[in-house]
Amino acid sequence: MGDLFDTAPTPQAEGPRPLADRLRPKHLSEVIGQGHVLSPEGPLGAMLGAKSLSSIILWGPPGVGKTTIARLLADETDLAFVQISAIFTGVPDLKKVFEQAKIRRQNGQGTLLFVDEIHRFNKAQQDGFLPHMEDGTILLVGATTENPSFELNAALLSRSQVIVLERLSLADLERMAQRAEKEIGRSLPLTGEAREALLEMADGDGRALLNLVEQVAAWKVDRPMDRAALAQRLMRRAAKYDKSGEEHYNLISALHKSIRGSDPDAALYWFARMLEGGEDPRFLARRLVRMAVEDIGLADPQAQGICIDSWQTYERLGSPEGELALANAVVYLALAPKSNGVYVAYKAARVAARETGSLMPPRHILNAPTKLMKEIGYGSGYAYDHEAEDGFSGQDYFPEGMKRPVFYAPPERGFERELKKRVEYFAKLRGKRQGER
Repeated sequence: MGDLFDTAPTPQAEGPRPLADRLRPKHLSEVIGQGHVLSPEGPLGAMLGAKSLSSIILWGPPGVGKTTIARLLADETDLAFVQISAIFTGVPDLKKVFEQAKIRRQNGQGTLLFVDEIHRFNKAQQDGFLPHMEDGTILLVGATTENPSFELNAALLSRSQVIVLERLSLADLERMAQRAEKEIGRSLPLTGEAREALLEMADGDGRALLNLVEQVAAWKVDRPMDRAALAQRLMRRAAKYDKSGEEHYNLISALHKSIRGSDPDAALYWFARMLEGGEDPRFLARRLVRMAVEDIGLADPQAQGICIDSWQTYERLGSPEGELALANAVVYLALAPKSNGVYVAYKAARVAARETGSLMPPRHILNAPTKLMKEIGYGSGYAYDHEAEDGFSGQDYFPEGMKRPVFYAPPERGFERELKKRVEYFAKLRGKRQGER
């Protein structure tokens, strides 16, 4: 799929042109919503100011101006603009594009090659751009809605600058709506609330907004429509969500961090966003258990059980009723005391285990199932804790010669306040027992 204003200009002699085409910006200063990259201080503005445009990857959601910016960059730099789509272009087509670019170069003109959906090209096809970028045959401008770190070759990324474009804000969309009203010569027949709802329906996509505006402007109505009347006539766009792509990871990260940050409202919002996007509730159930283990741990030992119970409840009830059980777990986790004490201790223990992996346990705690083992000292000197004073012998269980480390340091939160007292109690008693020997 292309981007905002991405079709070639239609000759004036033809039929009516779509509103999006008529409103295509003619200068970079007219592009709405991307000032952070187009201003003189932004990366593209700085390149143009220095008259040194390099190959770039434009990364952003649909309808934010990727194609428009590429086309205007070619105009600003007097480069021939060539547009292809990775969806419809094969190796023979690419060869023709490169040959034509070489001919232009020989004639003194450079080529800005705009590749829409560049992430759709496989590794070999992406590698095919490299020699032509390096010898100056083309200046590549790729457009992608996917995270370039995941979808593009390292070699291609190393020769390009990634420019991140942002989804359009409600203020940006309002500016675009006003520009559209000026073009069509009348205001949209909407109340203030309905107008706000229309902007929300576009979900940050400028092209989607202009399509909606074009529909609404064509309606014959006696009075401005309210939000309910608008909703009856227009379907809300499905929220952008890719269950296997970056949005999946962005939203689960937002849910996890909202729970870690003890914000139940934000946590419920991201939980709902994922469900509305079609996420598998079982995936969310698994992640909630992980959050209980990783971020709450022994500060609230009940948290893990509540997550398991909510998961089992979902399996018995199914959707949509079972999702309420998961919502209960979301709120419980958000409000539970937080601790990563065991998580930190576990990671430190793993590091120590890797570094000292060949050290034997001390002889007094080695198993001695045979006579020979007993004769060479296995198990000799072991103190049976149940027979010791206070049920605690205080023996050293680390390998001989290894300095005793401290992995677990419970914080003063939740149930771990009690565990901290126990850790300190046993540490004091251990020192006493060792002093008695």
